[in-house]
Amino acid sequence: MTKPFTVKQGQYLAFIYYYSKIHGRPPAEAEMQQYFRVSPPSVHQMILTLETHGLIERTPGQARSIRLLISREDLPDLV
Repeated sequence: MTKPFTVKQGQYLAFIYYYSKIHGRPPAEAEMQQYFRVSPPSVHQMILTLETHGLIERTPGQARSIRLLISREDLPDLV
């Protein structure tokens, strides 16, 4: 069965999962930017893409509101 996301998208999803599990809240875009060493627009575009593909959901206007819509079993390991 083919995963509904790319390798890079899978890494972002895994980061969101593990960050949330460790810190008890979802990561901010700035934290994803630091981890993946990319620009703020790159992180934001990835978040929009994940949301468009139905992999996450967010509450508009609320910081740290990312929620995964796929199960842990479907996530890759964080590299």
